[in-house]
Amino acid sequence: MISFEKFTLDNGLKVIVHSDKSMPIVAFNLLYNVGSKHEDPSRTGFAHLFEHLMFGGSVNVPNYDDPIEQAGGENNAFTSNDITNYYLTLPKENLETAFWIESDRMLGLAFSQKSLDVQKNVVIEEFNQSYLNQPYGDVWLLLRPLAYKVHPYQWPTIGKTPEHIANATLSEVKEFFYGHYAPNNAILCVAGDVSADEVLQMAQKWFGPIPYRELYGKTIKKEPLQTEKRTLEVSRRVPYNSIYKAYHMCGRTHNDYSTTDLISDILSNGKSSRLFQSLVKQKGIFSNIDAFITGDNDEGLFVITGRLNDNYSFSQAEEAIDAEIEIIKTEPISHYELNKVKNKFESNFTFGLASANEKALNLCQYELLGDANLLNTVVDSYRMITNTDIQRVAKRIFTTTNCSTLYYNAENTNQ
Repeated sequence: MISFEKFTLDNGLKVIVHSDKSMPIVAFNLLYNVGSKHEDPSRTGFAHLFEHLMFGGSVNVPNYDDPIEQAGGENNAFTSNDITNYYLTLPKENLETAFWIESDRMLGLAFSQKSLDVQKNVVIEEFNQSYLNQPYGDVWLLLRPLAYKVHPYQWPTIGKTPEHIANATLSEVKEFFYGHYAPNNAILCVAGDVSADEVLQMAQKWFGPIPYRELYGKTIKKEPLQTEKRTLEVSRRVPYNSIYKAYHMCGRTHNDYSTTDLISDILSNGKSSRLFQSLVKQKGIFSNIDAFITGDNDEGLFVITGRLNDNYSFSQAEEAIDAEIEIIKTEPISHYELNKVKNKFESNFTFGLASANEKALNLCQYELLGDANLLNTVVDSYRMITNTDIQRVAKRIFTTTNCSTLYYNAENTNQ
């Protein structure tokens, strides 16, 4: 059980405090409710661009990294389809440095054309290196718009195309910032050897004066039920043929989310998993195969992906995957196998919350989902799953009309 206290400032900033005197450092996690799904479809990649811009100096602090390093701290950030998250760790005695510097970034960035141009070039280079010039790098640029036709999960966090970032203007960037980077669109968690009183005092001192802002009112359209099989075949200069099968699944707050997650573990969590044992070790159709969920807040994807061995066709590979899926839909899983994946999940989940950083991040994420205390119910939700639940959810997800398949050809490979 992770204990915490919650406050909400007058300007809408939510503050969570987890006190743990055993932690030698303090974690400071600031989550903004803005990810790539909040972007204009004609201006994608902005949320990720801001992850870079936020380190380019703010109104009163021209250099972000130096004060953090001088305070003995470390910092980083990440962007997802749902959120942008900034986090630091530093000694308790220097905690106020985090409040000072993060509140100044929320107050306003040091917007300049020069800073924007520098960061645009960085992001465009990242796009080219990681997505366009990397083997298999464009998979999500292809698979997401195949699976999603309405919901903005149809593009990855990097954006649809480098041109969207290249054409971004300073006025557009400012508008995006003030429409999303606001105290009433953020959740702060401080975890470590701190008291709720001292955190609340510092939060009111540094974040309290920042005004409540009108948020950019983007409506997130719900993805309609997929009713037809979708396929796409491409050829690229890569070493091996690969297949990617994406099925629509529920979102994070749905009762079946944990069951769906366990299904991915049954199929592909370690070398004792079903897909590895059957399709890699025994039949040799794939050199490797994986099943995972995207873990999105809204309705996400259950993805099965495999790299084919030579002399096997896409049709053979797909038939083999479908056969394994049919087994999990029709044959009850044994108590031993189900308990094995449950225990492995519980161990990994509990171990993952050992650090102050992970506790602070998770408390923020679950607060965004509705209540930080949901974090304390996760393990129980997995423990309650039955083999009947596994079959029921598998039957619902794994249908031909719910699947989008990408056939990724290695050029000059004979099929």
